[in-house]
Amino acid sequence: MATIMNGENQYDRAEEVKRFDESKIGVKGLADSGLTAIPRIFIHPPETLSGLKPKPEPKSQSVVIPTVDLSGPRSVVVEQVARAARSFGFFQIVNHGIPVQLLDGMIGSIRAFHEQPDEVKARFYTRNPGSGVTFFSNVDLYQSKAASWRDTIQIRIAPTMPEPKEIPEACRKEAVEWNIETKALGERLMGLLSEGLGLQTDRLKNTTCLDARVIVGHYYPCCPQPDLTVGLASHTDPGVLTVLLQDHIGGLQIKHEGEWVDVKPVPGALVINIADVLQIMSNDEYRSVEHRVVANPSSEPRVSIAVFYNAGDREALYGPFSELTSPEKPALYRQFKYSDYLTRFFTKELDGKTLTNYYRV
Repeated sequence: MATIMNGENQYDRAEEVKRFDESKIGVKGLADSGLTAIPRIFIHPPETLSGLKPKPEPKSQSVVIPTVDLSGPRSVVVEQVARAARSFGFFQIVNHGIPVQLLDGMIGSIRAFHEQPDEVKARFYTRNPGSGVTFFSNVDLYQSKAASWRDTIQIRIAPTMPEPKEIPEACRKEAVEWNIETKALGERLMGLLSEGLGLQTDRLKNTTCLDARVIVGHYYPCCPQPDLTVGLASHTDPGVLTVLLQDHIGGLQIKHEGEWVDVKPVPGALVINIADVLQIMSNDEYRSVEHRVVANPSSEPRVSIAVFYNAGDREALYGPFSELTSPEKPALYRQFKYSDYLTRFFTKELDGKTLTNYYRV
């Protein structure tokens, strides 16, 4: 992040980023100050901004992300889940068993945390990855070319969940319940996805893919210049699987057949996406696809909560399942340690990131 010169003034990006980070007020603090123009550190380069404009082609507007009813016959559900994981890498699920009261409560509690006074949230503001509960703005703030218009609370829930008193009171009860429900749901989904590959139901579970989980609660305030920034830069997820609860505002998009497609909110649904490690373990049967969130133009904030499922054994070797490789279809990836994978992911910016190609044979 060098000093940038132009005809008008000298702009020290590194200093601006540091000043913003050390203020601990996040993007919401900026929005609350009444600014009408976003600070320069949030303005994305033209190549990113040009891709935000909706395309006139009707195809991208007519594409609908699959929705799977988990209450159907298991063989049908397995087939639908596997087809969506192969073709889109994303799908929504309904009749998943998590009460709508908890869905609404989780959205409300994460919103309540972010809407507390700055000084209350500042107690949790840190970039120390070892903390059980962290509040920050932009995980890649110091690596990215431009910051994105969102704040985040992160709660590590497995292998060890923080003591209840360490979780902010605004979302404590809901986070504990969300952990219980999403652990069970994650195991159910991994069973379906394993069977969809023709593997034993417990194949993914037995690879420690349920053993490291984190809740990430994003808050996207109204952006005064949504055409100059993004809510979340384009990337793929680094783990095994992601379960996302989004509110009614919308803004999530995935890349499908070269076009950006909206993942429109479905009441009561959860959004599921395949992450990089599962694409690798499936030997490219399942797809981890780029996704992003556009900056929020609405006067109402957007809230979403992701649970990331990661491999628990970070020193084990991961690669394509042996059952899915043969002389006719050799392994498309070399094996790697998960700790090496995570190091590579978190030392780069999010924008356009995927690490699957790095490990490709």
